[in-house]
Amino acid sequence: MVCMELAGTSEETVTARAAGLVACTRCTRAWPIETARCGRCGAKLVSRDHHSLQRVWALWLVGLMTYIPANLYPMLRTQQLFTVDESTIIGGAVELAHYGSYGIAAIILFASVVIPLGKFWAIAFLAISVRQHEGFAAHKRLVIYEVVEYIGRWSMIDIFVVAILSALVHLEGLVSITPGPAAFFFALSVIFTMLSAQAFDPRMIWDAQAEDDEAADHD
Repeated sequence: MVCMELAGTSEETVTARAAGLVACTRCTRAWPIETARCGRCGAKLVSRDHHSLQRVWALWLVGLMTYIPANLYPMLRTQQLFTVDESTIIGGAVELAHYGSYGIAAIILFASVVIPLGKFWAIAFLAISVRQHEGFAAHKRLVIYEVVEYIGRWSMIDIFVVAILSALVHLEGLVSITPGPAAFFFALSVIFTMLSAQAFDPRMIWDAQAEDDEAADHD
């Protein structure tokens, strides 16, 4: 957005679209609104992605569907001689806490339960709030969006832990650790929720705020 000062101290907020410009969502360079592709990075330029919410909900739903078996199926399979133990995400964290590894158990629970559920809630809230957007400031919605984008990079911590354990734990062929089927579903859930967050067009937040301000002026 561009702020233009008018008549002394009064200010009027002019959007890039109103000024005949469109910003590249990849490199942030502004171009004339009729430009089809960014001349800097080659990304497609769209003033508003009106179909983004459909993609957000579709990817969000797939992510939620894959998150359920990720918690029901075993994440880790440990084989020692003729004994095979399987642990789910929560079961593994509880077992770690039982043996005194409270810090690691807390990290796994936070990364595997709190963060994914928080991301599901945040993405759904953003998608709903731009349609039914009264009573929540735009900058708070933007903070939620930026937090979701930031924590996305930490969402695969469980997969990294399983991969490291599988590579390191091998004691003379007597003990082996392999990923369970939950690792596959958890990775899919993380990928689809990340794609869902990326599909959301944050410019709709400011459109919703402008509609709120316009409605308040009419009242």
